[in-house]
Amino acid sequence: MFSGEEPEDFDPEMEVVSCFIEHDGEMLLLQRQDHKPQGGTWGMPAGKIDDGENKREALSREVKEETGLEFSPESFDHFETVYVRYPSYDFVYHMFYVSIDERQNVRVNPEEHKGFGWFEPQEAMNLRSIRGLDKCVEMFYDL
Repeated sequence: MFSGEEPEDFDPEMEVVSCFIEHDGEMLLLQRQDHKPQGGTWGMPAGKIDDGENKREALSREVKEETGLEFSPESFDHFETVYVRYPSYDFVYHMFYVSIDERQNVRVNPEEHKGFGWFEPQEAMNLRSIRGLDKCVEMFYDL
C-alpha cells in the first residue's frame, strides 16, 4: 500500500531513496538479478539511506553504485515522499528525479542488476516491475 500521508500504526523499518533519471522522454530502469528479492523485475535506481547520510547523499551514492553514473547530491530534485506498507514491514520512500541532456554510459552492478533499459512511461507500465513501480510512474507522469 502506498499512501501520501503516514498511516496509523506506521512503523518504518528503513527509508529508501529512488530516482527517475530521464532523457528525451524516457526513464532509466534497472532489471534486478534473479537471486535478489523480486528478482527479474524492473525498477528505478534506488536504495536504503545509510546512517549519517542525508537523502540526496544516499541517492548520489546509490545511483553511482547501481549505474556508474555520477551526480552531485544537489543535482536531484525531490518529487514525492510516500509511506509504503508491505505485509511484513513498513518504509518511507523518497522519490527524486534528474534530467540528462545525453545518454551516458550505464554500467550496472552485476551483483545487483542484470540489465538496464530506457523506457517511455507507457512502456514501463507494461514491464514486469518491482512492486509499486507502476504507481510511482503514474504519479510522476500524471497517468
